[in-house]
Amino acid sequence: MEHVTLNNGVVMPVLGFGVYQIPPEQTEQAVADALAAGYRLLDTAAAYGNEAAVGRAIKAGGVPRGELFVTTKLWVQDAPAEDNARRSFETSLAKLGLDHVDLYLMHQPYGDVYGQWRAMEAVNREGLAKAIGVSNFYPDRLLDLILNNEITPAVNQIETHPFFQRAADHDLMREHGVQHQSWGGFAEGRNNLFTHPVLSDIGRAYDKSAAQVVLRWLIQRNVVTIPKSVSPDRMAQNIDLFDFRLTDDEMARIATLDTGASLFFDHRDPQMAARLGTHRLEG
Repeated sequence: MEHVTLNNGVVMPVLGFGVYQIPPEQTEQAVADALAAGYRLLDTAAAYGNEAAVGRAIKAGGVPRGELFVTTKLWVQDAPAEDNARRSFETSLAKLGLDHVDLYLMHQPYGDVYGQWRAMEAVNREGLAKAIGVSNFYPDRLLDLILNNEITPAVNQIETHPFFQRAADHDLMREHGVQHQSWGGFAEGRNNLFTHPVLSDIGRAYDKSAAQVVLRWLIQRNVVTIPKSVSPDRMAQNIDLFDFRLTDDEMARIATLDTGASLFFDHRDPQMAARLGTHRLEG
């Protein structure tokens, strides 16, 4: 496994296992299989509804806590956001059954971002979250947060895949010491990603799949990635990436696939901002 070092010295695997959209009743087994396959970065969120299942798998898995890197995320909080964010963090920690998380992310750039961030800074200073960061922040919102707070986010987790490569976002993050992390690395199979002729042709040279080429491409761009699967065979394939390296020409061919637009939704869209910014989690 390769690693990156975050802006506060915390070491993070470049490849992890995400549990977005895995039902809670399937999550425990999926995480157990991922741990058995060698994954050590686990990514969940309060909004996914499966933190408790992730925690059970960690407890049963037998992997020493010091070898794991566990991420969860804070959903948008009502006022007073600082107090509610702290309670939400403590709820997530209890569901996971852990005494700390390695990374705590603000899931959406909505609501009282600054109140939420102050609560996150506090849990970071107390060692309850070894690193803190954000998710779904476009460059303007990210830079504003950096300039007006004491702690710079360690990570920004954003939609990133061959069809939406986020080059400008990547450059700004690198300039300010924020680690770029991808969600949706496979674009949920859209644009025929798994059979795409460019990706498949590159893969044939290494006896690798299009999916493996995408993950290798992300890693070589210094983008942390968290592919999801409930298939042990696919999990094993997704982590089998460290015996080949794409050439500059192959990286350039993949660069031509960028459309510059989301395949899902734009967080700057007013309707989406209203929908996500007013949604609250039950319990």
